[in-house]
Amino acid sequence: MSAAAMPAPEDLVLRADADGIATLTLNRGHARNALSLGLMAALHGALDAIRDDRAVRVVVLRGAGPAFCAGHDLKEMRADPSAGAVEAVFAACSALMLAIIRLPQPVIAEVHGIATAAGCQLVATCDLAVCAEEARFATPGVQIGLFCSTPMVALSRAVPRKAALEMLLLGEPIEAAEALRIGLVNRVVPAADLAASVQAMAARIAAKAPRVLAIGKEAFARQNELGLEEAYAYASAVMTRNMLMDEAAEGIDAFLQKRPPRWEA
Repeated sequence: MSAAAMPAPEDLVLRADADGIATLTLNRGHARNALSLGLMAALHGALDAIRDDRAVRVVVLRGAGPAFCAGHDLKEMRADPSAGAVEAVFAACSALMLAIIRLPQPVIAEVHGIATAAGCQLVATCDLAVCAEEARFATPGVQIGLFCSTPMVALSRAVPRKAALEMLLLGEPIEAAEALRIGLVNRVVPAADLAASVQAMAARIAAKAPRVLAIGKEAFARQNELGLEEAYAYASAVMTRNMLMDEAAEGIDAFLQKRPPRWEA
């Protein structure tokens, strides 16, 4: 692709909003959406803008072109292999993943083509993931002398230990059906149905009370890092706070009165 045809920096991530759903599209299709510093900054900025946008209840993350995301931009990294430059790349990536986890709105990955290395990390970090039957996933760093240590953080929290280690130690791609079996994705659908399936899932989530979604997402992440007794104590406190909110009163009353709840934006 010529320089004139490449997306301008401000177009590295495209945003489209409809019915409470913000769709973010990684827009480096010519590079299989490799996570350059520019793309990571653009995506992080888009997430920051969404964080306080009360109109957005769900986020969909997808990729333009033939792939979801091929990981870090290795050409960019080799262009400046200094310690400071390398540290900056991984710091930006880690901050981006934490931004997804800490975003109040649920994030759904819409995956087609490949999701490799940091791209697989991105899928594992998202709250939910739906992929096309042709999608492939890998943490192939071991093949090129660079173990996928940062992707490992997200992967090991999304799938069982031995499944994660098999992907990390072999570095070989797995198919969509295997990604579903180990829990890396929630659903596998025909490619022609991918966008519609994700939008339908997002719409069902968007119909829920926004503050309740935010409470639940935060609580899931925090309790997952606690011991069993501490997790129950924390979750009980969260449920008490939730029960005293207007949303719980409205939801329970609507259930008892056999009517749809009316959520505030």
